[in-house]
Amino acid sequence: MESLFDLSLINSTLRMMAPLLLAGLGGAICARVGIFNVGLDGLMLMGAFLGIAANVLFENLILATLFAVIGTAIFSLILGYLIINLQANMIVVGIALNFLSIGITTFTLRTMFDVKGAYYDNEMAGLPVIHIPIIREIPIIGNIFSGQTPIVYLGILITILLFFFFRSTVLGSRYDAVGINLTAAKSQGIKVKAIQYQAIIISAVLCALGGVQLSLGQVTMFSENMTAGRGFIALVATMLGQSNPFGVFLSSGLFGFTEAISIRMQSMNIPTNFTLMLPYVITIVAMFIFKDKTQLNALKNNTGSTR
Repeated sequence: MESLFDLSLINSTLRMMAPLLLAGLGGAICARVGIFNVGLDGLMLMGAFLGIAANVLFENLILATLFAVIGTAIFSLILGYLIINLQANMIVVGIALNFLSIGITTFTLRTMFDVKGAYYDNEMAGLPVIHIPIIREIPIIGNIFSGQTPIVYLGILITILLFFFFRSTVLGSRYDAVGINLTAAKSQGIKVKAIQYQAIIISAVLCALGGVQLSLGQVTMFSENMTAGRGFIALVATMLGQSNPFGVFLSSGLFGFTEAISIRMQSMNIPTNFTLMLPYVITIVAMFIFKDKTQLNALKNNTGSTR
């Protein structure tokens, strides 16, 4: 048991939770403006693929990350147009976007790299691991927080910034106003569509960063449908965290912890099928226990759509 639970497990938890945290924060932003974003998984997958593809083309991690972010943001405009302009059903559009992302990335993977299943290159560089000079020298804290990729630290920073954004800024209050009562927000002169598009694009940027962490941070490869439902786990993390940035951080930490535990359990002669299903079992249990009012309001606001 001592080999199962130690300080390095928390370090692994931070690494595993980063994609879930970023996508969950993206879902929280959409929920704040009354949009139930089921397409988080597809946006993460698109970001993961674009990150790998751009890294191969440019051989530059910064350009690869920027390419993934911009490409995923453009891809998310499909979601925005269908939901905001055409008033299509959010759940149907989100699921369709997920399937579209799987189809595009699978087709492009086979066309661009002439491989099926996965692409891997031994010479391809992944995201660097940063050892923070001062923190790494602290006995316990150094083992926990040092040695992560830049995106992991960026996820923590974004959590803090979003908390103060919604709590202390006028624009953050307008986001909440749109999500609480769209008609009342319009009557106050708030540009509702512009804010909802902003939320979707920001959500796509965060999902893209989560996808890059998956394909260039945790591993240095891309496989077909490599998100494996993490976008849906992130959606549950959003609901579990009540669309509050710190709540999403804690709930993402829970799911990241179960994923880290499941990986360690594989080395203890525990059946692989059991360890792989552990994070998803926790997700289902969390869905039954907790409900997010902001997500429910988003669904309620969309019930008038029959498209």
